Amino acid sequence: MPGRRRRADDETFRGGVLVIDKPAGPTSHDVVAVVRRAFRGAKVGHTGTLDPFATGVLPIVIGRATRLARFLTGADKEYDALVRLGRSTDTYDVTGRVVYEAPEGFPLPSPAAVAEVLLGYLGSWMQTPPAYSAKQADGVRAYAQARRGRAVELAPVPVRVEALDLLSVDGPLVRLRLVSSAGFYVRALAQDLGERLGTGATLEGLRRLRSGSFGLADAVTLDAVVRSEAGSRVVPLDALLTDWPAAVLTAEGVDWVAHGRAVGPGQCVGPLAARSGTPVRLVGPDGSLLAVGEPGPGGVLHPAVVLV
Repeated sequence: MPGRRRRADDETFRGGVLVIDKPAGPTSHDVVAVVRRAFRGAKVGHTGTLDPFATGVLPIVIGRATRLARFLTGADKEYDALVRLGRSTDTYDVTGRVVYEAPEGFPLPSPAAVAEVLLGYLGSWMQTPPAYSAKQADGVRAYAQARRGRAVELAPVPVRVEALDLLSVDGPLVRLRLVSSAGFYVRALAQDLGERLGTGATLEGLRRLRSGSFGLADAVTLDAVVRSEAGSRVVPLDALLTDWPAAVLTAEGVDWVAHGRAVGPGQCVGPLAARSGTPVRLVGPDGSLLAVGEPGPGGVLHPAVVLV
């Protein structure tokens, strides 16, 4: 991840993103609580949950970066997944109650047959989320209803799979690498794969390799956070959303944005190059990220999120 790192106890620290390599066990909210304690009660959030049994990249937003969470949540995710054929669970993963177990010695599909079925998941399609998920059903979390034994019907949602590679087949264990849109349920993919292969399947293991531009190379362990050794690894605000177009503000533009006023060509250095519907980084003369601007009528940029 590009950009200079700053310590959280630096008086110039405005916030940023701390990428955690989440271990198996804690929930995403547990991780947020640990980071909040380490950063002395600073405002902390995440950019999308990771199931407790899963491991890997979990970007945590700190301080003013929490205002940018909605722009980071929708990023594509990359996973290393281990699927077990011959068994199905009510949660679609290894933590659930077994609802189907294939007889001993059941016929296993060939790697070629598995690869052929996987091709059908590439591209955009509609996925039904698992009953054991945080999706809302009649105003209540679906998993809360499922745990009470209630039937849960969730509407399919649009998802996209950019890449889906078969890494290995070792008996009933199928290892996959996939890149998917935000909101994609890998365990729902495992369940569906088992149905299409006629063997049943459940998600045995899951490791997130990347969330947007944040990868394992950027990550720190949760133990390092507990030991207060992660402050220098925070990705600063100025290094976020760097793939967006940027508008450099004049001194007057900086003042206008700080007060929530829209800016136009007179408050920017050079052309705005703003496109309708495309957010823009509003940066100061020194390159510091001051706001997120949204193009409006008349060629102006409205500060949707102010970071100063």
